Amino acid sequence: MPLFGLGTSHQGGYSHEAVVYALTQCGVRHIDTAERYGCEEQLGRAIKESMVSREDLWITNKLWPDNYGFSTAKKACLRSCSIMGLEYFDLYLMHWPGNFESRVSNREARAETWRALEELYKEGICKAIGVSNFLVHHLEQLKEDSSGVIPHVNQMEYHPYQQSSTVMEYCQKEGIVFEGYCPLAKGQLLDEPKVLHMAEKHRRTPAQICIRWSLQNGVVTIPKSTKIQRVRENCQVFDFQLDKTDMEALSKMHDGRHVTWDPSNIQ
Repeated sequence: MPLFGLGTSHQGGYSHEAVVYALTQCGVRHIDTAERYGCEEQLGRAIKESMVSREDLWITNKLWPDNYGFSTAKKACLRSCSIMGLEYFDLYLMHWPGNFESRVSNREARAETWRALEELYKEGICKAIGVSNFLVHHLEQLKEDSSGVIPHVNQMEYHPYQQSSTVMEYCQKEGIVFEGYCPLAKGQLLDEPKVLHMAEKHRRTPAQICIRWSLQNGVVTIPKSTKIQRVRENCQVFDFQLDKTDMEALSKMHDGRHVTWDPSNIQ
């Protein structure tokens, strides 16, 4: 799984031009999307247009809770593959620990859905399976309810303001890859004085400082942008290193804020 990738999102968070540029000009080989984002068809066209070999790509997709449940989840995954023109996903995630159907509890819905993902994994339709926004108690329950396959990945909001250290430590202990989204805190970090100071010190941009911090912490990082200039900037983070003082200063900025949804109230 590439440590660095390009994220996509809904509400204007997809740009065909930017994706093709990332694949053909920046060497990006990891693309993250979701059924919820509504850009599967466009993304499939961008992948085809890039002419990058499928075997060289890592494509992650996510299952929305509307389609939780055993048979519904399997059908949704196969439908997403068909829409994108792919035979398989490198990684398929449950998007959220909550269940939108009142007929069963959240735990029951997660277990039933995970059983579908386990089958998709065994069938080779999903080369790896995992979850997104799952806290420790969600992961513990899933471990108890699974038939032996634990999540390969847990994708969480991760940036200096929101470091999810408890979840990260649990994932490391259990052999689950920790992946972080929103590394720029939806732009909130770009005006942060400490980040601006480090950017000046290293002659880099604030965005590059934040992405580099995430990568140096061993977190799979998927910044997103619809602008070619920003995509190029976000990719140029492998030819410099933050020193120990920088890393510690950013790590002390945790204040628990979320810039996206908070799963802490989901049982």
